[in-house]
Amino acid sequence: MAEKTSEKKNEELTIDELFEKIDAAAGALEDSEVSLEKSYELYKEGMDLLKLCSEKIDAVEKKVKVINESNNSLEVFDEDEV
Repeated sequence: MAEKTSEKKNEELTIDELFEKIDAAAGALEDSEVSLEKSYELYKEGMDLLKLCSEKIDAVEKKVKVINESNNSLEVFDEDEV
């Protein structure tokens, strides 16, 4: 039950805040004192955060495309330019 509360809280974070949490998890993984179990938890948390971040970025890309289409100038977001 606590995990669902945590997921909902993460969904409310901005993309920048998600990147900060991912960075913190990665930093914690670099600590040689971290147990194997804790390393697994941190890895799983980081992967979940990356998935959520990717979903949020996809949503923003779709919004940009819709805005461009509504302005009669279809400019598809080019991820290679990022």
